[in-house]
Amino acid sequence: MPHVTTETRGATAPHSRRRQTVVGVAVGLLTAGAALGAAGLAAGVLGTASPVVVVGDALVDNSPSALMELAISILGTADKPVLLAGIVVVLAVSGAVLGIGALRRPVLGHLGLAILATAGAAAVLLRRADDPGAVVPVLVGAVSGALVLVLLLRSAHRYLRSGEEGKTTARAAARREAPETARAPGRRGFVLTATGVLGASAAAGVVGHWLPRALGGASAGSALTLPEPATAPPPLPAGVDLGVPGLTPFTTPNADFYRIDTALTVPRPDPSRWTLRIHGMVDRPFEVDLDELLALPLEEADITLACVSNQVGGDLVGNTRWLGAPLAALLRRAGVHSGADQILSTSSDGWTCGTPTEVVMDGRDALLAVGMGGEPLPAEHGYPARMVVPGLYGFVSATKWITEIKLTRFADERAYWARRGWGVRAPVKTMSRVDVPAPLGRVASGDVVLAGVAWAQHRGVAAVEVRVDGGTWREAELARVPGVDTWVQWVAETSVAPGPHDVEVRATDATGATQPSARAEPIPDGATGWHRIRFTAE
Repeated sequence: MPHVTTETRGATAPHSRRRQTVVGVAVGLLTAGAALGAAGLAAGVLGTASPVVVVGDALVDNSPSALMELAISILGTADKPVLLAGIVVVLAVSGAVLGIGALRRPVLGHLGLAILATAGAAAVLLRRADDPGAVVPVLVGAVSGALVLVLLLRSAHRYLRSGEEGKTTARAAARREAPETARAPGRRGFVLTATGVLGASAAAGVVGHWLPRALGGASAGSALTLPEPATAPPPLPAGVDLGVPGLTPFTTPNADFYRIDTALTVPRPDPSRWTLRIHGMVDRPFEVDLDELLALPLEEADITLACVSNQVGGDLVGNTRWLGAPLAALLRRAGVHSGADQILSTSSDGWTCGTPTEVVMDGRDALLAVGMGGEPLPAEHGYPARMVVPGLYGFVSATKWITEIKLTRFADERAYWARRGWGVRAPVKTMSRVDVPAPLGRVASGDVVLAGVAWAQHRGVAAVEVRVDGGTWREAELARVPGVDTWVQWVAETSVAPGPHDVEVRATDATGATQPSARAEPIPDGATGWHRIRFTAE
């Protein structure tokens, strides 16, 4: 019998091709995993973004507005995890294909790694964040992947050769009634190598993910002691919570407060190095660090925030007590020029927000907030400092992880969402919602409690009306509120017969304007329409 060649491409039997494919996929997946693990570790050590996040940021920043709006409307708050998971899946599939090719021609695997590294480096330049150091994890991942690929290919070829050579040995061993052991060393060596690579990659990824949290961010926020406010509002009046089971509480716990932003991972600025720069069309530009900010006279205010992405009846709205320095005082310290009609604020990840200057300066409780719900700002909500401006949707007022305020003009510069065709002033629209009964809920027939919340920040809610099954509008009872910048609970009672029923609600603000019945989508400047739910009485 002629000698079996050691070149794996010489194997043509179906079982040999299947083995090669399986081994190639394993090599490719392990190589991709090693590259991502090493890159994640490098990102954690350097305090910069991982390649997966860099690519995700670049996709978000350079995608058409229509595509982004579609993703938001379909996926809601799951859009970030879905995007990141999709990038990982694409890398895994690419790795598997490259592994199959590299098993036959190693140069293909290295070429593929080089192409992916080039794409990652390009993403660093295309994303909005000014973070050139993010290219280092990309390069570390590519080099690590190349080294691991060499190691895995050597072990894989040894295993495949042993499998072919084992066929001949097995026949001879059968004639001698000896056990078949020739292929075991090659298989065992590949499994041990693969296991070692997998373990090292996983460990590197876990450490890289853990490092930013261990070195700062959330831990620093939990260790921060908030000063007492120089000006505190009175305690919440009795009766702000109506006590109806199932009704949204007046104060939203920090853990339940909605989070909507473009950051794929939570930024964790180093509080010891954080500064806020105020400049642009001002007489006296200056910077303030966290210690200086905390030493300023701070104020507390109860403010409801709402996201422009909130659909009619949606839950992207929350209310809490904020602690911060008045933004107007900081702007007066800088000396704003008369023509500066826009406050262009920037977050640590490069996101920008345009806020009308006159709104911040008109006497409302616009804050540079450091506290939320009696605690330092959670990392997810902007630690160490963020903007809070009642009466405007968050995309034009609520910059988290803020690092810069530039006084400019709307005619000269556009913020992140304004460049994509969204509104530039975007006052919050009057809105109301039915919480009780729950949509499609089942209740006992007879007397039924209807309840929900309504909001019209910085105008206040004057009245809420409800109707059942298209009948007469009836005014609901309103809970007490501390001011015009929060939502208000409402409650009404009705009597219904067994069967399905519809409930509609509408609110009227303190200016006398009633929310319109016509439905409008959230983009570009907020949804409109009456919230309607159906329930069944039994």
